[in-house]
Amino acid sequence: MKNNLTNNKMLTIALLFIFKANGLTADNLNGLQVVQKAYNKPEPKTQQAVLKMTLVSSSGGKRERILKQFVSNNGKTEKKIMFFEKPSDVRDTSFMNFSYDNGKPDDQWIYLPALKRVKRISNDSKGDYFMGSDFTYDDLGDRNPNDDNHQILKEEILKNENCYVVVSTPKDKNYMYSKTVTWIIKDKWLVMKKVFYDTDGNLLKTLTMTGHEKINGYWIRTGSEMINEQTKHETIMKLSNIKVNVSIPDSYFSERRMKRGIK
Repeated sequence: MKNNLTNNKMLTIALLFIFKANGLTADNLNGLQVVQKAYNKPEPKTQQAVLKMTLVSSSGGKRERILKQFVSNNGKTEKKIMFFEKPSDVRDTSFMNFSYDNGKPDDQWIYLPALKRVKRISNDSKGDYFMGSDFTYDDLGDRNPNDDNHQILKEEILKNENCYVVVSTPKDKNYMYSKTVTWIIKDKWLVMKKVFYDTDGNLLKTLTMTGHEKINGYWIRTGSEMINEQTKHETIMKLSNIKVNVSIPDSYFSERRMKRGIK
């Protein structure tokens, strides 16, 4: 009996070694497949919510911004638009993002009332930070899994959630991050945590999910925090009044609507 137990233990260790060597989990998933499951997780056709964005300086000073957010997803293209409502210095600013499942780069636009025109965000500007936050324009988009190489580092329990930990390195050597490490919740396929490294390989930012809930059968992230580890600046995002699969006119997702707002 002892020999059988020893043999079984040795077989288990050998199998785990094989899985690790091939970048596989015990479920026979590799890194790309895990990221694809998170990318392709079930989403409602439409979603709207109130977004509270809190900017926290390294000294602890806070600035709050209130936005309304609308999302439409037809399975091929995800359209997102955000309208700033408060405070007065950013009111009527709007941002729009189109993400495509075919791998085409995101299209992004921003409307600044002071300029009275819609500006398209160029690829060269996607590394700029959005409205004083710790999110770049690129962070606000939806990065296609095929843009990176992925490898599973381990499986880990984080905040009582079983997660795959995946390291992703960009195929484009000129990309703004040298790598990211992502904790993806098994079965829910939500990103629990993501760590970003700058082009020199130094730790740059940490994104942490602070809340999620199941709404009409869909797992929705309701809160997140992005901390710039180098500047100690922080951005806190919280969603409220979330509604899914409600009627949202396609006309909301246009440059004309960006200028008009939602009044």
